[in-house]
Amino acid sequence: MTDAPNERPVMNWSGVAIQLWQCDPDDPVRLSTPFFNAAAVAAFDVPVEVYFTARSVLLLKPGVAATLYSGDQREKSVYDYMQEAHAHGAVFYACTDAMKVHGLSGEVLIPEYAGPGGAVRFMARALEPGWRALVF
Repeated sequence: MTDAPNERPVMNWSGVAIQLWQCDPDDPVRLSTPFFNAAAVAAFDVPVEVYFTARSVLLLKPGVAATLYSGDQREKSVYDYMQEAHAHGAVFYACTDAMKVHGLSGEVLIPEYAGPGGAVRFMARALEPGWRALVF
């Protein structure tokens, strides 16, 4: 990366894998940051994969994230942040075991959901040379 002002940093990354572990719909104050970061990384044309696990899979159920806000200002819902990250190129995967535990197996999910991707897929990405991993 460069520290020179007004220059776009040079990224030598293959991609960023983001795991949502502590992101619980019952605690919405923590929910916008991972998607804001996903959008920021994707804006640099770096591939971003977001892995929903534990209770974060509930954000994939239509209507859930759209009713959640990270603060008192209600300009953007959590779903708005999710859509922005997706629009910049972030791909959303979810742990099939977590989906089963929370009753989402076979249910219609938000259109941004790309398919299954649990611990094995996330760890494979995190271990891949050039990829970075973030856990929220």
